[in-house]
Amino acid sequence: MKFNVVYNQQIENYNDVLSGIENSLIEKDIEFKTFELDKKENYGDISLVIGGDGTILNALRFYSQWQTPVMGINVGRLGFLSQSYKGTFTELIEAILEKRFYTEERMMLTAKNSLAVNDFVIKGCNSSRTTKFHLEINNTEVCDYIADGLIVSTPTGSTAYGLSAGGPVLYPTMDAISIVPICPHTLNARPLVVPKNEIITIKTDDKLLSVFVDGSELKECVEKINIKSSPNKAIIAFLRDERFYSVLRNKLHWGISPTSV
Repeated sequence: MKFNVVYNQQIENYNDVLSGIENSLIEKDIEFKTFELDKKENYGDISLVIGGDGTILNALRFYSQWQTPVMGINVGRLGFLSQSYKGTFTELIEAILEKRFYTEERMMLTAKNSLAVNDFVIKGCNSSRTTKFHLEINNTEVCDYIADGLIVSTPTGSTAYGLSAGGPVLYPTMDAISIVPICPHTLNARPLVVPKNEIITIKTDDKLLSVFVDGSELKECVEKINIKSSPNKAIIAFLRDERFYSVLRNKLHWGISPTSV
């Protein structure tokens, strides 16, 4: 088995983790290549990615074209897509070599030649005020939203920005798309959950739209955007089978009284 080792220089304390992983791979005489996040390539059979959730999202999008599993080593904040490994790096490598890990396929979205593991966020271009958004699904008018923006999210992204905006939490391996308004200016605006094969179109009357892909803004504003599910799947690798509901409770404090946090 060959390894890609990917790190984000902008993450504090990445260097100790990177050195530990590289030394363990050298000690076991395992083939690997180390890449900075923006200069990564596909050399190995699995990718160890050192960083927070943003780093891992970047790697998942890139390695999806080869269906290479990505295992996140969290040195960021929340680490919802990764695990903080408490053993030695040698034990980590041994667990991977012995196939003591499991993988999950995660749905992605595509639009404007871009891939999103979490979401596309649509806002008015160069405007901090509310915008009137027209939502169509499969060329059929659905509704208008007067809001600060719209979040079109995968199940993986439902626990990210969509959750903060009042959207539903979807089980991460589901094939569905959620559409969530951001700060809607009407009381009857509600999130929607639709099947993965729907084509979602968002337009506006009088302003251009800005588009954010997994938190990064596209360079050009657009008049409309069509969003649909991608044929590619992101593949996340985990060492332990921690149930999604446990992750919700342990990392997002779901259902825990504020007095006990």
